[in-house]
Amino acid sequence: MPPLAMHRRSRQHPGPLWRLLSSAGFRFALLFATLFLLAGLAFTGVLWWGTAGALDRQIDAAIRADAVALAERWRDAGDAAVSDAIGERLALDAEDQTVYLLTAPDGQRLAGNLEQLPDGFRPDVQWYGIALERDGISGEARLFVLRLSDGSSLAVGRDIGEKVRLRALLTEGLAWSAGVAIFFAFAGAWLLRRALEARLAPAAATAALIAGGDLSPRVPLSGHEDEFDRLGQSMNTMLDRIAHLMEGVRGVSDAIAHDLRTPIARARSRLEEALDAADDPAALKGALERGIADLDNVTRVFQAVLRIAEVEAGARRAAFAPLDLVPLLVDAADLYGATAEEKGQALHTAWPATLPLTGDRDLLLQAVANLLDNAVKFTPPGGAISLEASWQEDAVLVRVSDEGPGLSQEDRSRVGERFFRADMARATPGSGLGLSLVRAVVQLHGGTLWFEDGQPDEGGDRPGLAVCLRLPAA
Repeated sequence: MPPLAMHRRSRQHPGPLWRLLSSAGFRFALLFATLFLLAGLAFTGVLWWGTAGALDRQIDAAIRADAVALAERWRDAGDAAVSDAIGERLALDAEDQTVYLLTAPDGQRLAGNLEQLPDGFRPDVQWYGIALERDGISGEARLFVLRLSDGSSLAVGRDIGEKVRLRALLTEGLAWSAGVAIFFAFAGAWLLRRALEARLAPAAATAALIAGGDLSPRVPLSGHEDEFDRLGQSMNTMLDRIAHLMEGVRGVSDAIAHDLRTPIARARSRLEEALDAADDPAALKGALERGIADLDNVTRVFQAVLRIAEVEAGARRAAFAPLDLVPLLVDAADLYGATAEEKGQALHTAWPATLPLTGDRDLLLQAVANLLDNAVKFTPPGGAISLEASWQEDAVLVRVSDEGPGLSQEDRSRVGERFFRADMARATPGSGLGLSLVRAVVQLHGGTLWFEDGQPDEGGDRPGLAVCLRLPAA
């Protein structure tokens, strides 16, 4: 089998080792284990420096001090005094750990228990390691050679066999400790990988079900309120949002099919009338005009849906600029004030001298216009409509209220959905997209929208409705 094919096969059917090495949990755990081992090595280095290293430094210092003391005695009393001192030191060394040698300028041994200077001796080198054999036992000594002023040589050393054995014992212990640490590091990495897989398994299973088309499952939470629970909560919130959007898409599709069926059927009927009235130019023209009006209504619905989709996607955020909301409110009040006056309604307005914002002027104007249009549409003749704006901490509050039939609490939770119309609004013209656009515009500007009771009429039959917008100030 070619190498490339084998590689592809291993990717398609990974073995346990491949799954272990490719696991993110194992890699994280391995990183932790590596840091743990580095810390262990640092500790081992400090321990070595504090034991074997300290022992080496202590022996070297003792040898140097003994050699300097003997050299001082040689300067004071000569070779004979140093020979006597060496004899005394050897006599007191019951453990036979010391090494001495005093040689004349010609190399003749004058005193000590060492036969000769080390092989390869050079006057410019002071420290040597030499092999010893005592009672048939091989050993090692650390030797310091001091050149005296008349050409004589003084060598002082210590048997370091015990130190070498201690170092070997320490090295063996550290090696075993390192091996055990490596074992526990990899075992801990494997256990951590298993723990991460166990905590992430519910999220992976839920994601697999969602990918299979079932949007109902949610990630189960452990109740520990740790990072995994917070991740699960975020995923559940995201899935709730996706399910809501999918339900909205299905609702929009059903609403478009239902609400556009009537105008399209009406337009078809107009065209059939035009065929029947082909011999009557006036009737033909009227039928065609009514058909065109019905098709224009369908076009407006599609344009409104596209406008809402554009706003919800944030495509209009590039048009944001500093603006004053007051001139915008004045324009909307002038436009719908005349319409309200034609229906015998009164439009009351109130706002401060300036209301600075940052946003899209056209979208904000259309949102206010949609609210005033609804207020005029549902307020009976002789009723009152109010358009108010004010400062509220660091935001601008816009409130449009009417004396219409109002909305129930159940309907208020659904107002803003595309094509939704309350039962009492079925008889009025419209497509149910006005408040959907208002909600999308408010969300685009980072604001909030809610509903309150408006201005009830004198008889109390119409509770009225107030639509409130809260927009962040500039």
